[in-house]
Amino acid sequence: MQKIKPLLDQADKELKNDSSASPTVAGQSKQSKPLPGDDEKQGIDRVDAINQVFAEFEFAYHNQYHKAFSDSESLAIAKKYWLSVLENYLPTQIVQAAKALIRSQEYLPSVAAILRACEQGTDLFGLPSAREAYLEACSAPSPKREHQWSHEAVYYAGKSAGWFLLANESESTTFPLFEYHYAKLCRLVMNGEQLDIEQPDALPDKIEVKLDKDETRARIARMKKDLGL
Repeated sequence: MQKIKPLLDQADKELKNDSSASPTVAGQSKQSKPLPGDDEKQGIDRVDAINQVFAEFEFAYHNQYHKAFSDSESLAIAKKYWLSVLENYLPTQIVQAAKALIRSQEYLPSVAAILRACEQGTDLFGLPSAREAYLEACSAPSPKREHQWSHEAVYYAGKSAGWFLLANESESTTFPLFEYHYAKLCRLVMNGEQLDIEQPDALPDKIEVKLDKDETRARIARMKKDLGL
């Protein structure tokens, strides 16, 4: 017990010295490392998309492909024609449409088949319709982040529109707002953007609370009293 008293006295002394220490001079601060700039995401353009589609068609329908495009001239003409016909669709939409056809068709798809597949729009990316997404957002239980969403875009559209608004206002008021945000998010997804729902940090196994100086002094005083020092 006699060994404890010097330790308590030393701790009390250090607290007093610490409280009388001069504050940091104004303007002095630790220089933080500059954050590295995010690399710019380079998405494919429509020409790249057409080239990728034809490359995948060649691999999937080898004999049919080379019969249809027997020389470089006919291939170049076909690519230019497809490019003009598909000019109103996103590059990622064109690629996804081609992939969907490859999975379902035994024969080399025509440009008409690609057009029909592109018309599926959001379905190619696993996105529900705006109406389905709205109903899901309105009925999802809390906590919203833990709900098993049909697509992350539905969650973010609901969050942008406002969960309180969706729960308390009429559909005539909330659906146009939700649809606006959902359309923007669908566009991002169709352009290749990856949406991830943020998850809260897990609580640590042990939470350490740093005592202020007054509380520390009070505890040292109580320990001295309890130990009869």
